[in-house]
Amino acid sequence: MESNRGAGLRPAASVRPGSVVSPVGGPRTQVAFWAATVSLVVTFVASASPVPLFNTYSVEFGLSTADISLAVVGYFAGTISSLLFLGRLAGHVGRKPTALATLALLAAGSLVLLNLSSLAGLVVGRLLMGLGAGLASSGLTSYIVDAAPVRPVWVASVASSQAPNLGLAVGAIGSGALVELAPWPTRLVYMITVGCLVICGVLIAVSPETVHPTSGALRSLRPRVHLPRRSLRLLPVAASVFVSTWAVGAFYQAFVPSLVADQLHTSSSLVFGLVFCSYMLPNVLGAPVSGRFGPAGAQRVGIATFLVGVTGIVTGVATGSLAVFVLGSLIAGTGQGVAMSGAVRGLLSGSLPADRAPIFAAIFLISYSGAAIASFVSGQVTRSVPLVDVTVGYGVLALLAALIVLPFAQNPSDS
Repeated sequence: MESNRGAGLRPAASVRPGSVVSPVGGPRTQVAFWAATVSLVVTFVASASPVPLFNTYSVEFGLSTADISLAVVGYFAGTISSLLFLGRLAGHVGRKPTALATLALLAAGSLVLLNLSSLAGLVVGRLLMGLGAGLASSGLTSYIVDAAPVRPVWVASVASSQAPNLGLAVGAIGSGALVELAPWPTRLVYMITVGCLVICGVLIAVSPETVHPTSGALRSLRPRVHLPRRSLRLLPVAASVFVSTWAVGAFYQAFVPSLVADQLHTSSSLVFGLVFCSYMLPNVLGAPVSGRFGPAGAQRVGIATFLVGVTGIVTGVATGSLAVFVLGSLIAGTGQGVAMSGAVRGLLSGSLPADRAPIFAAIFLISYSGAAIASFVSGQVTRSVPLVDVTVGYGVLALLAALIVLPFAQNPSDS
C-alpha cells in the first residue's frame, strides 16, 4: 500500500490575491464546505432529472430518437462551452458568485422544462443545464476543496469527484419514481428541483467567500485549458481514467433505456432509474476506498476493478442476463469511484487556490468530451451494428485504459 504523504490538499494560509481567506476548519468554513458539497449534488440531481422523461417526451410531443439525441448534444455542448469559456472565472470573481450563477442557470433550465411544449424548449432547457453543470464543475468543486477539512486527506477529492455521481443517481431514480408514482409526471420533478436549488442558493449566500477576487475576469473568458506544470506528467494516466469511466457512464444514458426495454419488456421510468443507479451510486461507495492508497495505487486498483465490471456488463448484454449486467454495473461503478478519486487527488496535490478552478475545468472538460465523443460515435455505429457489438467497443476502451494506467500510474511525489 502506498503512502498518502503529500497527497493532502492544504489551502494556503497567507492572505494574497487568489488565496484562501477563511480559516481552515473554522465553523464558517465548515458551512461553506457543506453548502458547496450539497449544491454540487443538487446540480447533478437537476441535470439527471429529465433523463427518465425522454420516453415520455417522445410520446407526448412526437419526438424521434434523433430529436432526443439533439437534446443530449445540447447538454454536452453547454457543458463543454462552459468549461472552455468560464472554467477560470471562479478564481477571479470569487467562489460564491460563481456558485450562485450555477444554481441560477440550472433553475432557469428547470423552469424551461417545467413549461415544455416542443423540441426547441427541450434543447434550450438542456443547454442551460449543461452551462450550469460545466460552471459547477470548476467553481463549486474549487469551493469544496478550499473549504474542506485538512483531515482526512481524501475528503476533498472524494467530495468534489463523487458528488456529481451521487447527484446523477439520486436525480435519475428520484425522477423515475416521481414519473411513475406521483401526480403531474412531467412537472412535479422540476418544481422540486427548483425548490432544492433555491435552498442551495440560500446556503451559499450565508457561506463565507474563500478566495480574494482578482482582476482579469474578462480575460479569463478566453478559451484556455491550463494545468500546473507539476500536474502535466500525471495527465495521460488520469485522462485515461476520466475518458473510459465517463464514456461508460454516457453509455447508460444513451443505451440503457433500450436494454431495459429488451430485457424486462418495460418502458418504466422507475426501472430505468434503478438500473442507471446501479452504475452511478457505487461510485460514491467506492470513493472512500481510494483514501487507503496513494493516488497511483488508487488508480491501479480502481481501473482493474472497473475492467472486471465492464467485462461483466459486456457479458450481461451478450447473454441477455440482466442479473449479470447489474452485477457488472455495481463492480464497474465501484472501480470508477476508486480510480476517479485517485486521479483527481493526484492532479490537485500541492495546488494553490488559484490553480484549482482551472484544474477542475480541465478534468471535467476531458471527462465530458470523452463521454460526448463516445456517445456520438456509438450512436452512429448502432445504425449498422447490433448493440452487443457496441457494448464490446466499450469493453475494449476499458481494456485500453487499464493497459495505460496499470504500468504508468505515478504519485505526485514520484521523481
